Amino acid sequence: MEAVLSRHFADPDPADLQVYRQAGGYAGLARAIEMDPADIIAEVEKSGLRGCGGAGFPTGLKWRLRGADAPQPRYLVCNLDETEPGSIKDRALLFGAPHHIIEGMLIAAHALGVSYAVIFVRGEYAAGARVLEKALHQARAAGLLRLPDGDLRLDIHISLGRYICGEDSAILNAIEGKRANPRKKPPHISQQGLWQQPTTVNNAESIAHLPGILAHGADWFRSLGVNGGVGSKLYSVCGPAQRPGVFELPMGTTAREILFEHAGGMQEGRNLRAVLPGGSSTPFLMPEHFDTPMHFDAVAKVGSRLGTGGFILLDDQQCPVDFLVATTRFFARESCGFCTPCREGLPYLRWLLERIEAGEGSTEDIDTLHHLGGQIAPNSFCALAPGALMPVLSGLHAFADDFQAHVRLGHCPYRESQS
Repeated sequence: MEAVLSRHFADPDPADLQVYRQAGGYAGLARAIEMDPADIIAEVEKSGLRGCGGAGFPTGLKWRLRGADAPQPRYLVCNLDETEPGSIKDRALLFGAPHHIIEGMLIAAHALGVSYAVIFVRGEYAAGARVLEKALHQARAAGLLRLPDGDLRLDIHISLGRYICGEDSAILNAIEGKRANPRKKPPHISQQGLWQQPTTVNNAESIAHLPGILAHGADWFRSLGVNGGVGSKLYSVCGPAQRPGVFELPMGTTAREILFEHAGGMQEGRNLRAVLPGGSSTPFLMPEHFDTPMHFDAVAKVGSRLGTGGFILLDDQQCPVDFLVATTRFFARESCGFCTPCREGLPYLRWLLERIEAGEGSTEDIDTLHHLGGQIAPNSFCALAPGALMPVLSGLHAFADDFQAHVRLGHCPYRESQS
């Protein structure tokens, strides 16, 4: 497949507007400006583009459900607060395809009747934000921010940090200078979002796909996918692979091809035992699932989630209990503290896992982990705690023998074998 999003990743200066335009950049915007906004939304809906930040909700449908008669002013936010462990695709876009993001924001702004838009960038990506700022300056100087309804004000907002800022309503509180807690829904942010006005939030990868869809058409985009997927996808691989990194491939490429062809398989002496396929808030895929096409519907059918498409590898040299201690520590620390199940439940979950991994746990502790999993998720205010539980609950099932071995032996068997 010809590179779409990644075609400028290796350029000496991906922010160079002239190079981007010579390769066909801003052709999608030129076509969009000549179209009625309703027709742009219909084209995006026909393309099958879905949210690439984790949920996979159809982008065109999200835009249409906001309603053409939404009151003004309306706002648009690009979510580039990529804090999900194991996910690095948006970082690659930020450093390697800044004009894709800017052009996509201009297309979306015209389609949605927006006059003010924000690109919200993770605080640790400040160097990438400077690349984006350079590209934005060039686009503004070239007059590209002049849309049919007037100039678009497009700002870059660098986050102060915290995983919860990536939640679609918490990101709005952060922009407003408030504590980044998720908001109660309803009302949904499409009706009352940024400064209580209609707001659309889309992931950076979803936004970056818009120029290609508008330049070449919905049918072209759909044709890029394989095995029931549509479009291209940035998959990332983290862990003990030969070639970890970011790979643009047809949506629907199997996990086996991604891991063993493009990422080169495992490092010498290591065997792949399982993967989290969509960042650290997704259930494990086991080897019997590696021939599954990596698109939203196929991954859901085997009991996991595509999420961000960020693979985290678990090999036979690493203790799965210790692996889950690491993911749970992260989520326990990153809870906004707003609701009791998340604020109190995740630290308790972490403590139980640490206790078992240290060889001090009991079978009752394992039973408690199962019980907590059934109590925390349905009673939490937002998706942080349910996401944190996904690898734990699937790991309790997939690695039940390892959990029991820690209890039976009174220590971690992996530490013994490594020593």
